[in-house]
Amino acid sequence: MEQVGYDTYCKLLDEVIKEMQGIEIVKEEDVQIDIAVSSYIPDEFIESSAQKIEIYQNIALCRTEEDIQNVIDEIIDRFGSIPKEVENLIEVARIKNLARKVGIIKISEKKDGIVFIYDSQKFNTEAIDKLAKQYGNKLKFSPGYATLKMNKTLDKQILGDIKEYLLSNFVDEKLDK
Repeated sequence: MEQVGYDTYCKLLDEVIKEMQGIEIVKEEDVQIDIAVSSYIPDEFIESSAQKIEIYQNIALCRTEEDIQNVIDEIIDRFGSIPKEVENLIEVARIKNLARKVGIIKISEKKDGIVFIYDSQKFNTEAIDKLAKQYGNKLKFSPGYATLKMNKTLDKQILGDIKEYLLSNFVDEKLDK
């Protein structure tokens, strides 16, 4: 598991289970998130490694807001109040889902900004004008990616700004929450 990464491990495990059940597997682009945000399950919150792996897997497999809400409800029912690190982990799952919908394949933190790398075949060029108006000189477009300048350091602010940017990529579309 350490060699392929946890998200990839969960995805492969899910595919094997679906294949064994005879369910058609729909390939989807994996979104890489590389930002300096504390997003993990603390040992003080869940001590059992097996339970931790189960919760990590449940979060990694979320594809809709309903899935995410079900996982949140399960965590609260089983373990109590959710610490901020786990809230951040759940927010990263939301961000991955949004990024997948707008054709972003990687989000990474660089110096004082966030870089969004687009899948050129899925990129919505109609969103460029909207984004340029909304962010002005804080946003720079280059072929295949955009860089959003940020000076915030709090996890919640960084995640909120990323989520807001992703939501701004939608032009007259309904979000499947």
